[in-house]
Amino acid sequence: MSRGICVVDQTRKLDTLGAFGMYKLFYSLKSASMGIRVLLEEIGAPYELIQTSVDKDTPRPPEQLAVNPNGWVPVLLWENGAMYEAAAITMFLGDRHPEAQLAPAIDDPSRAVFLQTLVYFSNSVQNAFQLTYYPDRFVDDPKDEPSAQQRGNRRLRETWAVIDEQVGDKEWILGDQFSAADIYLFMLTTWLRTAKGHPAMVEFPNAKRIADKVLQRPSIQQVYRPWIKSPEY
Repeated sequence: MSRGICVVDQTRKLDTLGAFGMYKLFYSLKSASMGIRVLLEEIGAPYELIQTSVDKDTPRPPEQLAVNPNGWVPVLLWENGAMYEAAAITMFLGDRHPEAQLAPAIDDPSRAVFLQTLVYFSNSVQNAFQLTYYPDRFVDDPKDEPSAQQRGNRRLRETWAVIDEQVGDKEWILGDQFSAADIYLFMLTTWLRTAKGHPAMVEFPNAKRIADKVLQRPSIQQVYRPWIKSPEY
């Protein structure tokens, strides 16, 4: 099992983390763990990457399975806890590190849209992606897999249209405030593949405008370097 530590400026650590220690992130390219890594970069948190796989036939580290028996990533560990599910981790990190301003405070009026959007991304958009990438999970007979994929493609177009309408002419999902929800949106765009029949982001100009702006952030440039170099990687 390969491990890599991302080194961040020591002064920045002290300023932003206080008593918090190092995070451990079970990590694989092409997965939602990349979005969580971006959040850790934005926060300025020290973290260790524990390499794993999204290949269902590749054994997972026991530590990962102990937290998430499904074998999926991301899985995040910290000094006295652990959790999985990208949307939940996103909310947790945003609340745990308010100084990073990645999530509205609990009494902020925009909190409702923030939570609503993350859950919609997780429950609706990601579910549509699962239909296209893993159709075998949704059918009993392999001959029905193409039909599941086609429904997933239609559902992707439907769900992205909902997000595009929600964004409207706003600068960010929450209006004039950048948040972790914008990072999550960008992450989802990197999973679109025209070869699979997915819709192109040009069909959703409002969402694309946000994704293009998020792409310019240093954290994205670092973590998503493989995708930037070759979007079909």
